[in-house]
Amino acid sequence: MKHPRVTSAIALSIAIASGSVLAGSGHFQAHYSDKHAFSKRHSDRYFNRVATFPVYQNLNPANGDALEDETAAEISAASQDGNVVYYSDSPMERVGLIDIKNVSAPEAAGFIPLDGEPTSVAVKGDYLLVAVNNSNSFTDPVGKLSVYSIKNPLQPQWVANFDMSGQPDAIAVSPDGRYAAVAIENERDEDYEGGIIPQLPAGNLQVISMRGPVSKWQVRTVDLTGYADIAPTDPEPEYVAINRFNIAAVTLQENNHIILVDLRRAKVINDFSAGTVDLFNVDTIEDDVINPVDTILDRRREPDALTWLNNWSIVTANEGDYEDENGVEGGSRGFTIFNPFGKVQYESGASLEHAIIRAGHYPESRSENKGVEPESVLSSKFGRQNLLFVGSERGNIVAVYKANPFRKPELLQLLPSTIGPEGILAIPSRNLLVVSSEEDSADDGFRSTVSIYQYGFKSADYPQIQSDPKQLIPWGALSGMVGDKDDASTLYAVPDSYYAQSRIFKAEVAKQGPAMINEAIVLSKDGNTVDYDLEGIAQRTDGSFWLVSEGKGSVPNLLIKAGADGTVLEEINLPAAVLAKQKNNGFEGVAVTGSGDSEKVYIAFQREWVDDPSGLVRIGVYTPATGSWGFFYYPLETATKGWIGLSEISTVDDNTFVVIERDNQQGDDAAIKRLYQFSVNGLTAAAEGESFPVLSKTLVQDLLPELNATHGWTPDKVEGTAIAKDGEVYVVTDNDGVDDASGETRFLKLGKLFK
Repeated sequence: MKHPRVTSAIALSIAIASGSVLAGSGHFQAHYSDKHAFSKRHSDRYFNRVATFPVYQNLNPANGDALEDETAAEISAASQDGNVVYYSDSPMERVGLIDIKNVSAPEAAGFIPLDGEPTSVAVKGDYLLVAVNNSNSFTDPVGKLSVYSIKNPLQPQWVANFDMSGQPDAIAVSPDGRYAAVAIENERDEDYEGGIIPQLPAGNLQVISMRGPVSKWQVRTVDLTGYADIAPTDPEPEYVAINRFNIAAVTLQENNHIILVDLRRAKVINDFSAGTVDLFNVDTIEDDVINPVDTILDRRREPDALTWLNNWSIVTANEGDYEDENGVEGGSRGFTIFNPFGKVQYESGASLEHAIIRAGHYPESRSENKGVEPESVLSSKFGRQNLLFVGSERGNIVAVYKANPFRKPELLQLLPSTIGPEGILAIPSRNLLVVSSEEDSADDGFRSTVSIYQYGFKSADYPQIQSDPKQLIPWGALSGMVGDKDDASTLYAVPDSYYAQSRIFKAEVAKQGPAMINEAIVLSKDGNTVDYDLEGIAQRTDGSFWLVSEGKGSVPNLLIKAGADGTVLEEINLPAAVLAKQKNNGFEGVAVTGSGDSEKVYIAFQREWVDDPSGLVRIGVYTPATGSWGFFYYPLETATKGWIGLSEISTVDDNTFVVIERDNQQGDDAAIKRLYQFSVNGLTAAAEGESFPVLSKTLVQDLLPELNATHGWTPDKVEGTAIAKDGEVYVVTDNDGVDDASGETRFLKLGKLFK
């Protein structure tokens, strides 16, 4: 039987307590009014990333750690002065420390070893609170709250442990420091009977009264059973947030429920279902095409994190985590604002996902699951502006909204993170935002990081390329680029084989702000779409295109002639003698000179093929008028780690070309990302079987300073170069379709490099 809701208690605890705040506002509005939505103002200020700290740098080889060990930053907290960040590191069973006094150069500051898995951290004055999971099994959950003195923030000292009533998940400290609340999840075993709940023991909320010395702190348990409609005997608290009236809001994610607890009395004062959402224009099919045309009806929100907005509204990040007995998943791909009585004030629907699509961060591989999966949410005030931060776990984005009371939230900007943003921490006293991203794989080249963003900039430096806000054009994995032959403001780009239904994107560039993709030209052959691995594009004098598709295994490398409307006019293979030497890493760029009988097509091969000398890769030359092929050799730099190859070729003039030469390393290991030029003046390409002339190259620009200018994780795939009609040079990176990749696309404006 469901517990009665104590509406009079919530009226006393919130409505009366907040009366001074709401005085003169009339009544609490049921919905945010669209007509009160913020418009962009000249006075708006933005966040930009100022540092990225890979947390493997806190590993200690002298302690037996290997730098390849899996490590993770999940939830973060900061010292009172905002100069030290503490993060939970579950794989290593530690709490890591980062010295951020110099915010642009964070330093590893060691770690606190634990005897269990840290699930969350929080700071109360001079104390660091760490929730530790010591469970033996799903049916025998055990945990504790460990307290450390951080009077010296860089030298935490253990003070006490408090036994918890089970497996702790999230922890929060009240704004006045009087209380801490720990969500005891006692999580389910997803491999037991399909993960269906109930699975006892039930979770609960632990309330710690923190007045006086630590020895006087007291722990009370709040029973949460009997409230949810879904598995009422097995509440699974996921997250907790506390407002300034010491009301804790708790999500029961699998139960799709929210409970409010008066911490002073350790008593439930209200509860309500998180409800369901109808979603429109979303992608629900994983077919390697982002196609947001589907509808999902009655999808459970199943919020993970939540936050209080101005102390009287509750914002939930509706990630979803549960597949019920009917095989229906929860997770509504957005966020919701409730009043304390459970009335929906604002529902984002698919709008967050659409913004992420336009930024090129949509994870197509998650379409049949929960899309961008908003997992984290936080509200904070910076300057005079109330801001709301929503973290997309799968899109690797933190969306920043202006969110004042009784007004519709307005998207201010999108912040790129590394893979799997989990924790969002605001340090308003220093105008800082800290985002901890947990995914870590040294073998795959990406590491868990803590990213730091600073508030106060007059413009946002991300995204650098996006699709038109007035349309919904999905894009990603850009692998080749060219400038329009007539219009200096127009570029064309192609995606690689991560996506099906190959296409050409048309984009407009401006002196200020991001490049804008405003058209997608879908390729067709005999009336059907085609699936190429496009790696390069060049425009012919009549406005049609040369494209190259990279081969692999038995799939040949192709030179493709396509009309301006995307119609495939011709597919051209290499000579049989050359095809016999094919290896992976083939065609990677295409350039063209001349027209008619004098037209020549130049193709960059990424790496050596069979019988090619080590360190020399082919530049192929195709003459359409005769159908003949010839080749040069291009000399590569020597790799210190991994391999080096070509990623692009572009035309400077009839004899001069620029290529991207890069290694396949990212992050701290990235060493070579460069533009080189070479000339074929006076040289003749040789046929297969002859001796190929070796080109001489000249360094044009080291791209690493530009790639690192936004202080992120250095990308490995610098893939496209375009020289515009006015001589401006642009470079773009391939974001790998947000698959084991951050999804961040760098679009570099390098100026006029060739005079």
